Amino acid sequence: MQPVDSHLFLFVGAALFSIGLAVVVVKRHAIVVLMGIELMLNAVNINLVAFSQYDPDRLQGQMLALFVMVVAAAESAVALAIVLQVYRHFRTAQLDELNELKQ
Repeated sequence: MQPVDSHLFLFVGAALFSIGLAVVVVKRHAIVVLMGIELMLNAVNINLVAFSQYDPDRLQGQMLALFVMVVAAAESAVALAIVLQVYRHFRTAQLDELNELKQ
C-alpha cells in the first residue's frame, strides 16, 4: 500500500475551505452559514493533520486538530441555540430579514 502524498490532502483542504467560504459569503440562511463555517474548520483540521506528518515524534498537529473539533462542537451548540432563539423572536432564519438588531 502506497502512502498518499501530502499535497493531495492540502488540495482537499483548500477545496473544502473555498467551498465553506463561498457558502458563508453567498448564502443567507443562518443554518447554512453555520454549515459553511464547519466546512472551513474541517479544512483546517485536514491541513493540520497533513502537516503533522513531517514531525512524527510529536503529536502537536493531531492534538491541535482534536482541540479544534472540541471548539467546533461547542461553537455549533451555542450557535444553534442562538439561531433557535432568533427564530422564535423573528419567525425567520434568513439573515437578510433580521434588521431590528441594526438599530
